[in-house]
Amino acid sequence: MGAAFAMAFLWLAVCLTPVSCLLQTDQDPHPVIKNLRMDPERKRMSWDLHGNVSQIWCFVNSRRVHKAQNNTYCKFAHIPCQATNYSVSVTQGPPFSGWIQYPKLEGKARAAAENLTCWVHDVDLLTCSWAVGREAPRDAQYHLYLENLHSFQKWPCSQYRRDEWGTNVECRFDDLSVLSPELNRFSVNGSSQESPIPCSEITKTLHEIERLTAPTITSAWCNQTYSIVQWQVRSHFREDFEYELEMQQTEDNFLKLSNPGTYTVRIRARHTAMLAPSWGEWSAQERFVCGRAPLPVWLTSLLIALGTLLALGLVLLLCRRYAVMQQLFPPIPHVKDPISDHLQNERMVRGGPAVRGSVGHEGWPGKVARWPGRKRSSRSAQWRRCRFWGKSETGAQPSLSAGRRGLGGGAQPGGGWTIGRL
Repeated sequence: MGAAFAMAFLWLAVCLTPVSCLLQTDQDPHPVIKNLRMDPERKRMSWDLHGNVSQIWCFVNSRRVHKAQNNTYCKFAHIPCQATNYSVSVTQGPPFSGWIQYPKLEGKARAAAENLTCWVHDVDLLTCSWAVGREAPRDAQYHLYLENLHSFQKWPCSQYRRDEWGTNVECRFDDLSVLSPELNRFSVNGSSQESPIPCSEITKTLHEIERLTAPTITSAWCNQTYSIVQWQVRSHFREDFEYELEMQQTEDNFLKLSNPGTYTVRIRARHTAMLAPSWGEWSAQERFVCGRAPLPVWLTSLLIALGTLLALGLVLLLCRRYAVMQQLFPPIPHVKDPISDHLQNERMVRGGPAVRGSVGHEGWPGKVARWPGRKRSSRSAQWRRCRFWGKSETGAQPSLSAGRRGLGGGAQPGGGWTIGRL
């Protein structure tokens, strides 16, 4: 009975010893590192160094993360609120390793908040939500804290949403100016009168948690040749975006952008800086009815110039062809009348004199003769009125002869009159 009581007392003493005070060594009576401890405010793990060592490394959950500074301490970006193993190891010098656990494990692990998720939405709002731990006491309550790991400032959340049992399950921040673009910690601490509740936390960058709002289409224009869409995205960043356009056309030639016709478009965006970012919200649909594309000014001018040159070439071709036709088919000359061989004006003979001519005294001109023949040209009209003169050597009735260029002067064979032009 006494031995059993002594053994129980020994185990109780071990269990009540603070974990942060436990230092595992190689059982060296004179270790080079003593008094391994954690300073949560300064986020430093330090120790007392005894002896000469060249290099010391620090580990978190058996993962090497930092080289010791001045071989006396290691500084961490943040100290998780969950129980974590921290260790040191001498890599150059007398072999030594030791570890501590911080913070010490309290309460039931499954009583902590579960599925902690935080996201930035509507550009300037931050919301975090979580589920009540499966083994949480009935009076469990949770509180959210935001910590900027660049400035190490910490802020509590005040705008909670509760479930039907009155437990906080969501909280919202309206001021995001406290966020760091690099790294932020979101932690949920639990409290209960029955038993301690472990905390739960996540560490995220702003890129990871920002859910981009739906892009706003600022301008859109299209025709049957192409379409142009411009949009704007509100974000805390100005670059590293990826966009996705969804098009729904009313025609069969889907995605044939050279002739889009009538279609609708919506857009969403996401960050490309992270490995697996989530897409933002879809924008409102924009409908396009693309008409016929107007001809560019340069193309219109070119067509006008080509049309002018073509018309000019056609005119020149017709003129050239008409000249060739005249050469190939010259006009047929007029057939001479045998009677007109002795007459110089056919029109004067056809009509005949309307008044018989007479000769004045001593052969001087007497009456005037007129011919009513058809008037075919202004040239022929000048021969319609003329005077004649002469004398007959045989006493025969006078006769007339005329030519195209004038009246001949001279006696006809067998006697006649000599005719002259006035």
